[in-house]
Order: sequence, then structure tokens, then C-alpha cells
Amino acid sequence: MKKIWFVVLLALGTRVEAQDSGFGLGIMLGDPTGLSGKAWLRNDRAIDFGLAYGVWGRYLHLHGDYLFHTKGIFDVSSGTFALYYGPGMRVRSWSGGRYWNRGQWYDYDGSRTSVGVRFPVGLNYWFESAPVDAFIELAPTLDLAPGTYFDLDAAIGVRYWF
Repeated sequence: MKKIWFVVLLALGTRVEAQDSGFGLGIMLGDPTGLSGKAWLRNDRAIDFGLAYGVWGRYLHLHGDYLFHTKGIFDVSSGTFALYYGPGMRVRSWSGGRYWNRGQWYDYDGSRTSVGVRFPVGLNYWFESAPVDAFIELAPTLDLAPGTYFDLDAAIGVRYWF
């Protein structure tokens, strides 16, 4: 157990100069609100995920995306800005009671799940001297099951890089 705490403390105390490698974990606020994670595959490509709760519609939200990054789109004195975009998937689940979906409230005794494809577009800022990044994104989504419906996810967030 002491070895695990040593590794955790070492990871938290490690200074990272750039967040274009490794794994980041943090929070996102918006619709939905919850955990955000990102793992780099290459210098310009990453996968991300979100495990969150839809505050407005009262649902559990899970998404995963494959992201492409275009770095240096804004000239800043320190840190790095990147535009990112890419395909992904989303699953939302409601259980029992009243829920908001497709622009209206429904009363439902049981559970309901929707599955869709999404295409997030966002801006990412990596701090130069801290293992932290910040992002803002919009993700147009097309639910495919149980029916088709266009939706929009939006979030701002921060992640700590290990």
C-alpha cells in the first residue's frame, strides 16, 4: 500500500511541460456535467471520453471521440492553442420518472436509452508551465436509436495530466 501512495504522490508532483502525450483526467461543465478524460495516441491525435450527468434532462451520459488536433492556430506568448475535431459516439440513459428529450418532457415508468454519433469541435489550451489543459467544445449529435434526432452537447473543462 505504501508503494501505491508513493507512485500517486510522485505522479502528482511531476511537472509536465506539454500535454500532447500521456493521459489527462478532469471535469467538464455544461450539458452534460461530469468527468472528462483524454489519452494521446500521437502528437496530433487523441481519444477522449466523458462520463457525466445531464443536469437539464436528468440522464446518464457516456461519450467517446477520436480527435484530430491542429496546433498553433492562435499566436500566444506562452502555452499552446489547438483546434480539435473528430467523430465519436454517445449513449444516454434515463431511468424512471420524468425526463427531457427531443425538446419536450416525457413521463416514463422504466428506463430508456438513446445511441448516437457526434462530431465535437473545440479549442484546447495547454499551459506551458503546468500539467493542466483547458477546453471548450460544441458537439453536434445525431441520435440514431431508438429514433433519429439532432442534438447539441456543449462543455467547458479542465484536465490534469499524469
